[in-house]
Amino acid sequence: MRILLDECVNPRVKQLLEPYYTVLTVVECGWGGLPDNVLLKHLQGSCEVFLTIDQGFEHEHNLALLDFGIVIAHVPKNRTLYYKAISDEIYQAVSRVGLGEVVHVGGER
Repeated sequence: MRILLDECVNPRVKQLLEPYYTVLTVVECGWGGLPDNVLLKHLQGSCEVFLTIDQGFEHEHNLALLDFGIVIAHVPKNRTLYYKAISDEIYQAVSRVGLGEVVHVGGER
């Protein structure tokens, strides 16, 4: 399974996921700094899951058009120790999120 990390996600999170998944960051793909609407076009066909901390993401885009799922992590700070604390939730969300769906993991929603 291919996971793409949004540029707002700490890139070290890749290390938490790589033992189980193929993981790239938006920056590694050369898409850093792109507006979301342009980024979404690049994501189509490039990954099965997009991991972000952008809590407004699901309300800003037409998710029904997407061919990948979105996992939104709710962490108090963008540090790997907070992602590690919810890593089991992230693994479960990645395995169950469907195309065009959003799954929230972690803290307050």
